Amino acid sequence: MKKQTKRAIFVLLISEFLICLGISLVIPVMPFLKTSLHLTAFDMGVMTSLFALVQFIASPIVGRISDKLGRKNILVAGLFLYMLSEILFAITNNLVMFDISRAVGGLSAAMYVPTSMALAADITTKRERAKVIGWLSAAFSAGLILGPGIGGILANISLKSPFWLSALLGLLGTISLWMFLPNDGKMDSHEDSARVEEHKPVSVFLKTMSVPMIVLFAMILVSAFGLQGFESIYSLYVNEVFKFTMSNIALVLTLNGVISIIMQVVFFDRLVVWLKEARIIRYCFFLSIIGIAWIILAHSKWEVVIATLIVFTAYDILRPAITTLLTKMSTSDQGLINGMNMSLTSVGNVIGPLISGALLDMNYHLPYLVVIVFMMLSFIIAFFIKNVSSGEVKVD
Repeated sequence: MKKQTKRAIFVLLISEFLICLGISLVIPVMPFLKTSLHLTAFDMGVMTSLFALVQFIASPIVGRISDKLGRKNILVAGLFLYMLSEILFAITNNLVMFDISRAVGGLSAAMYVPTSMALAADITTKRERAKVIGWLSAAFSAGLILGPGIGGILANISLKSPFWLSALLGLLGTISLWMFLPNDGKMDSHEDSARVEEHKPVSVFLKTMSVPMIVLFAMILVSAFGLQGFESIYSLYVNEVFKFTMSNIALVLTLNGVISIIMQVVFFDRLVVWLKEARIIRYCFFLSIIGIAWIILAHSKWEVVIATLIVFTAYDILRPAITTLLTKMSTSDQGLINGMNMSLTSVGNVIGPLISGALLDMNYHLPYLVVIVFMMLSFIIAFFIKNVSSGEVKVD
């Protein structure tokens, strides 16, 4: 890698870590915030869904804009909006304002996540890409390691303290990107990741929609219902069903972060070379189904912890595997493709939390039974993706 490429990747890793640290700070606080403000699980689901709805609308638009106008400005603006959303959540106890805060957060995610992945695809070769995307995923997990513990300590001062620290981390991330990320013109794009040519948006979209791409997007859409349906209510579920404390939740997320970093930094690139992305995706869906079923049938906290680590680890490998597969399916239009990925994921993120929140208010186990159904459908669809060979995705 050239010096400018290494510098860009390093800045992306630092920013990803800061943002994910900020996100994980507030996770163990949410069930207790729900209780103190007398909110329902459905109210919490609405917040998550608004976040995802804005992501869904904005992601492909932002992805296309970043293809044309460059990545850096979009990334900086996205982190700045993230900071504003956390400040808004911290200064209010009004449900409507919480919802507005989540909507702003959704826009920030639409601007940052697909653009950072598109930039990583722009400046790396196909052989380097799995490793770099694994690093980005590991930065996410590193944030998860530190965030819950720090959030739990801050919550003893005030339930809003983690949100203020998240806002500060957002500010630091914004400054680091603005000051240290090279301008787009100074970052070399590899020929297998070239920027989009001047075509009309509709023709660009149709050009990317090959049969393998449609199959993969279908799998992303279906799996998003299951992934977000599980994650959005996890802290609420274990708090209400197994009486997990804030410390218990923080411990699970911290352990998951450690395992995820090891898997993504040390093993992910090797797994891609050994098994290829399609097979990794199938194994991850299978393990997640087993883990969720175990959580439903568990009788002790330690069973829940072990099963949770299986599910979260499978998810943490599944996401970069899907992203790596997508970036190899086209030699250009990385912003559009990653935007479509984020947009389809957001469809599941909109409906998943609403369904899970409503079902949790009715019966504790119903949400995860529905999640298992979605994950089984995703597992079946994954078998239609044969493999990645010489940069080409095939379907059976």
